[in-house]
Amino acid sequence: MLTTEEEPSTGADAPTPTPAPIKATPAPPHATPAPTPPQRAPGRLLALAALLSAALMALHAHLPNTALNLGSLFQTLLPWTGLAVPALLALAAVRRSRLAAIAVLAPALVWATLFGPTLTDKGKDRGTGTGATGHGLTVLSHNVDEANPDPAGTARALAGAKADVLALVELSEESTPVYERELAAAYPHHAVLGGVGLWSRHRLTAVAEVEIMPWTRAMRATAATPEGPVAVYAAHLASVRVSGAGFTTARRNEAARALASAVRAEPAPRVVVLGDFNGTYQDRALAPVTSQLRSAQREAGDGFGFTYPAGFPVVRIDDVLVKGMDPRASWTLPATGSDHRPVGATLRF
Repeated sequence: MLTTEEEPSTGADAPTPTPAPIKATPAPPHATPAPTPPQRAPGRLLALAALLSAALMALHAHLPNTALNLGSLFQTLLPWTGLAVPALLALAAVRRSRLAAIAVLAPALVWATLFGPTLTDKGKDRGTGTGATGHGLTVLSHNVDEANPDPAGTARALAGAKADVLALVELSEESTPVYERELAAAYPHHAVLGGVGLWSRHRLTAVAEVEIMPWTRAMRATAATPEGPVAVYAAHLASVRVSGAGFTTARRNEAARALASAVRAEPAPRVVVLGDFNGTYQDRALAPVTSQLRSAQREAGDGFGFTYPAGFPVVRIDDVLVKGMDPRASWTLPATGSDHRPVGATLRF
């Protein structure tokens, strides 16, 4: 039997096929940005800071005093600028900046050039009194502090140093008799004018006030030593202040110029100037004085010899300055009851 295959119906009532849903193509993911290289600006800034600090150290003598006397203040604290070196080096290590670390060499080298020799002991004689040096003179200078609670103790400490000449400044009406009494046995010769005084194992002549301020803050005398006469000055320059107005130094600078004039006019070939200068040897405002004299500490000292404040000295404002004599040793004594430390020096003729 013959059979045939039925064809699918295409009639109107045939169901319409449902189209397959179209799947949306997902958007490509956003590309991850490439990592940015590390920022190098901090390293460059540290290098710039190192070079700037080196320039300030090297050019300290040329920093202007027109704004708040900052030039003098910077020079007063000049030895402490070396602290910038380890600080910058530590920051360079934290930032891992080779550039900054190399740049720190600049201030390190400048500071070492300025103060490297200061850190060595340049003393040729260590001892006190003429007997210790053969033919010489040992001098001592001390701002005894008019508010000193124990002037007798200070006087005994000074007498124990066995110097040939003492210069004391900031004496008061109350303390002067104490020093005169306590020092009488060791120093048969002395002279006091106002707040300054000289005590000596040798005869003092030609005692006179040196007018540097409206009231007596300086004097001179001739010490008749066995090796010949020496002009000895005791001076206390005006105090300075750091305030909102800046580093106020006008009165001190005026006193320094007056003292310089007196030293310039001094006929004696051998001169020793002792006292509290209220400024450091580096401070160019004191150049009228320091240009004529040599610092015993710079030539024969050991270290910076800081003297103020006594509890933790940060500056050397007390000094021994000489002309016509050879510094053989210079040192700073332990604290007394004063807010300054005494300074001493052995000088050869």
